[in-house]
Amino acid sequence: MSKVTVHFVSADEESTLSVEASDGDNLLTIAQIHDQPLEGTCEGQMACSTCHVIVRAADFDRLPPATEMEEDMLDLAAGARRTSRLACQITLTPDLDGLTVQMPGESHNMQII
Repeated sequence: MSKVTVHFVSADEESTLSVEASDGDNLLTIAQIHDQPLEGTCEGQMACSTCHVIVRAADFDRLPPATEMEEDMLDLAAGARRTSRLACQITLTPDLDGLTVQMPGESHNMQII
């Protein structure tokens, strides 16, 4: 099975954690395994925005396009940017080797469940 390296950058950009994942792993799961501050309240069901990450611009176009439902959830994400995505919707593949994502500076779920 292919390995994929992912770089998690802290919100203040003071630290970067590089981890190795497997082809097919979910970015949210990998982030949580490595103690990154992504809540994932809905457990990947795309019913919240608590796994919002900011993808580095150089990597953004390597991702498959966001679905309309993901875009709707990103509209509720605190500090969302043009390159924001939900980590629960990113499946790691060899094409994403070296992916860099930054934790948002603020995070809270604005979706009322």
